[in-house]
Amino acid sequence: MDNAPRPAPVRVAAVLVTPDTGALPPPGIDPDVYALALVEDTYEVAAGLTGCEPVVVVWRRPRITDRVAELTWPGTTVADVDGPQPLRAALEAVEGRGAEQAVIVAADAPDLPPLLIGKLLRGLGSAELAVCPAEGGGLVALACRLPPPPWQQGADLDAPDALATLARARPTRRALSVAPGWHRLRAPADIDRLDQGLEGWESTRAVLASGTVNRPPG
Repeated sequence: MDNAPRPAPVRVAAVLVTPDTGALPPPGIDPDVYALALVEDTYEVAAGLTGCEPVVVVWRRPRITDRVAELTWPGTTVADVDGPQPLRAALEAVEGRGAEQAVIVAADAPDLPPLLIGKLLRGLGSAELAVCPAEGGGLVALACRLPPPPWQQGADLDAPDALATLARARPTRRALSVAPGWHRLRAPADIDRLDQGLEGWESTRAVLASGTVNRPPG
């Protein structure tokens, strides 16, 4: 048996689950079922990134933590965290893993193209922080070098003015890199933003097609 310590990951890609994830599904779909489908598809995006360790961070939603763990590949860390702010709690959870960079992705972006996450990580070549804005306000994802820069602490993925807050706080213009935006599924009408031509998001497709109202156990 090889007992040699594993090298620390260079990058961590964390999917951030909050009580708002999937909380407003289309009519006829159970919120927990919907949330788990969104999380699974977004996790598959993170897990498919080359050179990144996928992690799922569940903030103040312990009731579904075990169900989330069942959706991930063996060995994936699912961290149940608390704290006053979800983004800060997620960054603290991944910082201890020894990675040099982290990207935090909102769990309600099941059809997020991996290319956009790649743009965020490439942006860290010259910037301290890189973000993907969300349509309608907030952020889809945030990437940063670790430890995170202190000027990031005032922002959160769900804050409508997150991008403006970071732009004001950055010490220099080059400190913040802004990638093309994307959408999140935060309201029933947001499903119209899903790109049917994109591969992936199979679990979300299945739930939307079934219109299931069955609640998961627990």
